[in-house]
Amino acid sequence: MNLQTRIEALEAEVGAATAGNADEVERFRVATLGRNGSITALFEDFKQVPPDEKRAFGQRMNRLKELAQNRWKDLLAAVEKNTSTQEPTTADPTRPALAEPVGSLHPITLVRQRITDVFARMGYTVSQGPEVEDDHHNFSALNFPPDHPARDMQDTFFVESSEGSALRTHTSSVQVRVMESSTPPIRTISPGRVYRNEAISARAHCMFHQVEGLYVDKGVSFAELKGTLAHFVKSLFGPEVTIRMRPSYFPFTEPSAEVDMSCTVCGGKGCNLCKHSGWVEIMGCGMVDPAVLTNCGIDPGEYSGFAFGMGVERIAQLIYRVPDLRLYWENDVRFLEQFSDGAFRA
Repeated sequence: MNLQTRIEALEAEVGAATAGNADEVERFRVATLGRNGSITALFEDFKQVPPDEKRAFGQRMNRLKELAQNRWKDLLAAVEKNTSTQEPTTADPTRPALAEPVGSLHPITLVRQRITDVFARMGYTVSQGPEVEDDHHNFSALNFPPDHPARDMQDTFFVESSEGSALRTHTSSVQVRVMESSTPPIRTISPGRVYRNEAISARAHCMFHQVEGLYVDKGVSFAELKGTLAHFVKSLFGPEVTIRMRPSYFPFTEPSAEVDMSCTVCGGKGCNLCKHSGWVEIMGCGMVDPAVLTNCGIDPGEYSGFAFGMGVERIAQLIYRVPDLRLYWENDVRFLEQFSDGAFRA
């Protein structure tokens, strides 16, 4: 069939086209004007028309395309008018409402907010900082020696830069920025994402969340640190929970300690969660090393302070009893919708 005959046939077909509903209108549009439609195919074959005939055929094909577009609009308008006349003019007030799905906060966000609320009631402000940090704020100012293992590529994601930048490995870098730009007394927490070059498993991830706290003033003592953390744990987990501190080491605090709390599952009697010890590790803490205060422009002879830091995923695991950290990152609605009211239902 030559091009002239095909154009005449399509003109007749378009002129006689009918449609009873929106689906039929759409099928007409796709069959004629779609990417693989009959009129679109004509324009592909137009390349084979002799040069002296292109003008006449081009005008004829453009009129055909315009005819099809107008016919499609007319059919669509007729279907929409017919549909509107069939619908009731007033809504039925007795008809049940549509149950649309409602989103909710992520469980990590819920836990972070609960942690923040506890410290806000104790007078702590919230500080934020960049996630890509330079060596000074992420390491040097925090008393990390040049040969410290945390500077190894196995622990840190480094960014190519003349300043030795890296994805921050802790939110302690925010505390450095606060101390450099503020005058004591300082009482702040710094929640945020941090990054470690670790293998992803049920108990570890290369990206997670921390909340770190800092208090700097005259005469701050280790006893205040213990009282603050004991109040935090009781506020979050209940008045029956107790804490203990074990000596530890962190480059930016001296003395340093690991904080354990009594197991909320067995009440300290021993179970699988606490590995039958009755205690669960929740955070690290200590008195701010005088060298760190000096690096940040604060006189350690006049001021002292304490700092602490915890993983939000760890606290969430203790609250919700979710055994696999990877579930928080998979965006599975079946998992996330269980936290719509702030509580997890296993």
